[in-house]
Amino acid sequence: MRELFRKFAQMTSQAVGSSWAFILAFLIIVVWAVTGPMFHYSDTWQLVINTGTTIVTFLMVFLIQNTQNRDAKAIHLKLDELIKGVKGARTGLVNLEQLSDADLERLQSEFDRLHKSLGHLHEKEDAQGTQLKKASGSLQEAKVKT
Repeated sequence: MRELFRKFAQMTSQAVGSSWAFILAFLIIVVWAVTGPMFHYSDTWQLVINTGTTIVTFLMVFLIQNTQNRDAKAIHLKLDELIKGVKGARTGLVNLEQLSDADLERLQSEFDRLHKSLGHLHEKEDAQGTQLKKASGSLQEAKVKT
């Protein structure tokens, strides 16, 4: 049953995500709007579009959620494989999606601190590089004068 739903969800997601599906939906709305005067803009006329869009939206939520869950899982597995394969990478970062919100927040804070400290190091390196270029330029000017 799961495999059947997966295939159905994937095929439906591909189909309804196409430009043809959008055009079809747009045409349905146009036809509905054009028929308004014919049905004297009755409550039934309005109920048809409201009911139709509600049902389609309700069903699409489950299909979209299914495909997003699969995509997210595939991306996580690919990233986990990359982490595992990179020498020196912390393999403890594999499967982070299983951590609690508090643990994720602590890890985020750790990466923020690391980013700030690396940014500070890069600023120091840039300043030292600028000083080195100035000193080098001064030395070359001194050589030219002598």
